Amino acid sequence: MADEPAGRWFDRIVVGDAREELSGLPRESVHLAITSPPYNLRMPYRGYSDDLEPGEYLATLKEVWRELLGVLVPGGRFVLNVAPTSIKEFRPIHHDLSRDLRDLGYIMRTEIIWYKQTMGRRTAWGSWRSPSNPHIVPSWEYVLVFSKGQWKLPGDRAAIDISAKEFERFSDGFWRIPPERRRAGHPAPFPEELIERLVKFYSYRGNVVLDMFGGTGTVAAVARRLGRHYLQIDSSPEYCAQAAERVRRAKPPAGCRIPAPPPVLRA
Repeated sequence: MADEPAGRWFDRIVVGDAREELSGLPRESVHLAITSPPYNLRMPYRGYSDDLEPGEYLATLKEVWRELLGVLVPGGRFVLNVAPTSIKEFRPIHHDLSRDLRDLGYIMRTEIIWYKQTMGRRTAWGSWRSPSNPHIVPSWEYVLVFSKGQWKLPGDRAAIDISAKEFERFSDGFWRIPPERRRAGHPAPFPEELIERLVKFYSYRGNVVLDMFGGTGTVAAVARRLGRHYLQIDSSPEYCAQAAERVRRAKPPAGCRIPAPPPVLRA
């Protein structure tokens, strides 16, 4: 396992504002950040109003990305999951977000298509069986991958835990993964399989994995279960309490000293 980072700021679930909490973290201390920000589509999140004016929404997130850049190690990765927005007034928000991140100096590595929908006979209708105004169902989400300063992330080869078959499969950028059905009060949780792939593909055991919009703790729980240190930030005390319990149940591999979270920390 890689050397544990100094301090006790990691292996925690923290209630707070992402911008403020990121600004207080040690510089160049996080190896991998994975998050899906609020969709700004009036989703019923707890403790957050998901209804900002588009310019304010992007500006707020750009502040988060700026703070994150300072805490990533050289070569550290940032994985951003974002969905296509509404059908009626399609706004390609993933283009806006990738532009802002590249403007801040992030290197864009790739984009993964997460195909998550089993449509069956469902259709978006629009103009049924007519070219007048047909709609496309957004049955996918984007997983945008960036890194800080350089392409390579240094690490100990002994801390690699991805198999050859997994590496070959994950290298194909079309990931067919069903959406999470057990929502536990959260409107848009990650499926664990998606996070498992990202953690194994983009980090070493012993690395620090961060989710600054952590919700009910999928990233933190998977990180601990795979032998990574974790840090979750979320503005909802309710979600953080659920996340802490979930992370406690996620047992790390033998020989990996990844402690369960202490009582939820409040900003």
